[in-house]
Amino acid sequence: MEDYLKKNFDVDAKRPSEEALKRWRSAVWLVKKPRRRRFRMVADLAKRAEAERKRRKIQEKIRVALYVQKAALHFIDGVNRTDRQDIPDEVKEAGFDICPEDLASMVRSHDLKRLESHGGAEGIARKLSVSLENGLSLSEISTRQQLYGRNQFVDKPPRPLWMFAWDAMQDLTLIILMVCAVISVGVGIATKGWPKGMYDGVGIILCIFLVVMVTAISDYKQSLQFRDLDKEKRNIFVHVTRNRNRQKVAICDLVVGDIVNLSMGDQVPADGLYISGYSLSIDESSLSGESELVIKENERPFLLSGTKVQDGSGIMLVTSVGMRTEWGRLMVTLSEGGEDETPLQVKLNGVATIIGKIGLAFAILTFLVLTSRFLAVKVTHGHITNWSMSDVLNLLNFFAIAVTILVVAVPEGLPLAVTLSLAFAMKKLMNDKALVRHLSACETMGSASCICTDKTGTLTTNHMVVTKIWTCGEEKRIENNKPGNALSSAISEKVTKTLMQAIFLNTGAEVVKGKDGKTEILGSPTETALLELGLLFQRDFRAQRNESKIITVEPFNSVKKKMSVLVMLPGGGLRAFLKGASEVILGLCDKIVGKDGDSVPMSEEQRRHITNVINGFACEALRTICLAFKDTDKTSEDSIPENNYTLIAVVGIKDPVRPGVKQAVKTCLAAGIVVRMVTGDNINTAKAIAKECGILTDDGIAIEGSDFRDKSTQEMKELIPKLQVMARSLPMDKHKLVTILRKECNEVVAVTGDGTNDAPALHEADIGLAMGMAGTEVAKESADVVIMDDNFTTIVTVAKWGRSVYINIQKFVQFQLTVNIVALMTNFFSACIAGSAPLTAVQLLWVNMIMDTLGALALATEPPHDGLMKQPPVARNERFITKIMWRNIVGQSIYQLIVLGVLEFEGKRLLNLNGPHSDATLKTLIFNAFVFCQVFNEINSRDMEKINILQGIFSSWIFIMVMLSTVTFQFVIVEFLGKFADTVPLSRELWMVSILVGSVSLVVGAVLKCIPVYMGKNTRIVKHHDGYEPLPSGPDMA
Repeated sequence: MEDYLKKNFDVDAKRPSEEALKRWRSAVWLVKKPRRRRFRMVADLAKRAEAERKRRKIQEKIRVALYVQKAALHFIDGVNRTDRQDIPDEVKEAGFDICPEDLASMVRSHDLKRLESHGGAEGIARKLSVSLENGLSLSEISTRQQLYGRNQFVDKPPRPLWMFAWDAMQDLTLIILMVCAVISVGVGIATKGWPKGMYDGVGIILCIFLVVMVTAISDYKQSLQFRDLDKEKRNIFVHVTRNRNRQKVAICDLVVGDIVNLSMGDQVPADGLYISGYSLSIDESSLSGESELVIKENERPFLLSGTKVQDGSGIMLVTSVGMRTEWGRLMVTLSEGGEDETPLQVKLNGVATIIGKIGLAFAILTFLVLTSRFLAVKVTHGHITNWSMSDVLNLLNFFAIAVTILVVAVPEGLPLAVTLSLAFAMKKLMNDKALVRHLSACETMGSASCICTDKTGTLTTNHMVVTKIWTCGEEKRIENNKPGNALSSAISEKVTKTLMQAIFLNTGAEVVKGKDGKTEILGSPTETALLELGLLFQRDFRAQRNESKIITVEPFNSVKKKMSVLVMLPGGGLRAFLKGASEVILGLCDKIVGKDGDSVPMSEEQRRHITNVINGFACEALRTICLAFKDTDKTSEDSIPENNYTLIAVVGIKDPVRPGVKQAVKTCLAAGIVVRMVTGDNINTAKAIAKECGILTDDGIAIEGSDFRDKSTQEMKELIPKLQVMARSLPMDKHKLVTILRKECNEVVAVTGDGTNDAPALHEADIGLAMGMAGTEVAKESADVVIMDDNFTTIVTVAKWGRSVYINIQKFVQFQLTVNIVALMTNFFSACIAGSAPLTAVQLLWVNMIMDTLGALALATEPPHDGLMKQPPVARNERFITKIMWRNIVGQSIYQLIVLGVLEFEGKRLLNLNGPHSDATLKTLIFNAFVFCQVFNEINSRDMEKINILQGIFSSWIFIMVMLSTVTFQFVIVEFLGKFADTVPLSRELWMVSILVGSVSLVVGAVLKCIPVYMGKNTRIVKHHDGYEPLPSGPDMA
């Protein structure tokens, strides 16, 4: 079975190939359209292909607008439109002088000529009645939303419940049963009269209706969950200027006329015009399909919604929002065709296909045996030529039983249990601050054997404070609650002024007034810490900024590890300011600031002393930043000096370790998950934090990124088992590490990232984890899971839920295969030996619902327990149906077949059943005992190895509700719906017998779990870096 599944039903968790998706569909051969009950959650490849054609058509239009020669473009525009569109009266009355359509078409077609005719970006701002410096006032927002639209995309209306019911009915076997039921009603009334003749047929119809409705309600609730998650994915915040202040607003609250601040990694939130910026590079590939970056400037001012800021920073004026943007039209096609199936869904479709084929063979055999025996009886009694309506009804009943055996045999619930379990896990993880963007990530995270994590904000709190500073040859401790501090008395006024300029002018953050009037800093935690230091000396951030004119800016990026700015000072001279990673900046300096504020040459002894200061700060787990400046006479306004700077100060920033991280790391190690820190920080800072978190051990290795990237692949493979910390790493070092771990070491790798340059590593990893608070939109787009609180503990929670999903589905498969085997064998052997099936079509349909929808609901939604993190991860390509599962399946099946066989052939004698209704009573007892065997086996399946299966049962209220509802409905069927279900009321004693027979399966389960399972010879014992031997690998020990 495993070889067949691997050959036909093996797909990758991330970006499965079209060939693999088509291969498993052809192996199933029924997925022409995903309408059959089992395939209703399968992606529609035809619909997806159509959506792709639509996307390419839109992209082609955008590409034409971007790259066709301006003359030709203007000629086309001139043919298709008039120069100006009429302005509606309501727009004029509101005080605006340009209509929404004019704005949208101008930006969409990149019509520079038309923009110039309006007076450029400033002219558009005037016509939109907005100040480019102060932004909008809050009172204008609602008016602009009414006239120019909301920044929301048109969502397809949610599918109503009846459509899910209709989909659930699109199943060939159910349709055949419905036809049989209708014929049965007609023939039954003709032979038995009204109302007796209709009971069998109506019973089947009612059961089908119940199956369809339970399935539809379950699917409907799942669709609402996925809809909520889709909304959460689009919940992006942007920085805008309103009421003279910079503030964060949700992307959906953006309006035409808003002034938006863009920085590296942001998604452009709407169509608009470039106002100002520094080296603003935009990736427009999501719209145009072209990978070449576009530099935005006054000659190329058009910004399109949905594109990404790859580098630099800028300010834009919003001109079109929502469905008036090309991105809005493109978004409509993004969800067409559904999400790719997960590997487990595909694998379980394969299992269902194999069992379905076996079931079809048994169904045909059962029908042939029952029909043959029926004909043999007629021949024996000489009635072969005499046919009545009751004979036709008997044959129809045989056919209905055969079809129902097929319904029960095909485990429709297997792939659906995966979807149900994943949807349940996604909802719970959302409450635990983790947004799952791709279903398969939940599944894959259970197999993660390695986590490569960032330090800042993930292991630490990301609330940074400057606690130490070295300047003018002296080291000082900073106390943030004291304005001015001891530092101001230790350094001259000139040094203080230079230091303040370096802090206030060379920053990407901004100081604003909050709604409550308090001062707030908008920016990264590092920038915030530095500005808080600056505000201790000078409270007026704006005054310092306004004194000097910023000429050009080179924003911080994780490759260069520095940020620089060139400014014109009040006196007229040019000065460059530089800050960044301490070793990098120190290497670019050849002078230091003296006590009087003048630059003095840096001696080798002073350089060694400063290096020792940096290492001393780092060993105290402080993040070290160097600040430097250089006066220049160059008149070029584009280039910032690359070297010969004057060092102003070394700053030590404290970023405490998050509470609970040390325990979370310990939990990972116990679960066989290796945690590696990959950071851009100083190696001594990284080692100090790693030791505090429990990541770096005595025999572990900490290495710098430059040393790692210089090694050969073989050297990397030898190094990696002991590698625990990589410091001063570049994004491509992280990408290389992830690639080696996955492809050479066969590890299942989870990696965290927050920056734009982390996107390749997030894309390459088995599970990409982006930071929700500190992460850029580019990083989030490349990730599979977004950690909303940036906390390492949340990553461990995701791993726990991933394992829970895997184990829950294994439990459900074990339970369902047991029911399949027993139902098939019982009806088949009974038909062969006794000439009749003990379970009727209605009864089998009820059993089908117990094991399909209700069984999946009970077992696939069990919450995780701490014991899951004391087991090893599931290895890549591990067998899904393990030897332990087969032991439990075979053992329980044998017990149930023996008990039901004894009841079928010796039940009357053993239970002393006599009288005219003894046959009906025995058949009802067999049905009741069979159902209770499944109820108790479902409880048994809660744990595949532990004998105590009741532990934590009350923490899963869904499981309890399913059990209670199953037993209650079984009582109603037996006692009150006998005419439809072919049952008779049972005495108290026979109810006790049924429950006793079922409960013995708990004892059987306990005995089975004492039987050891041979795990194979090739079990290697590898010591982890924590010194402990790992538990045996694979789900067999889970």
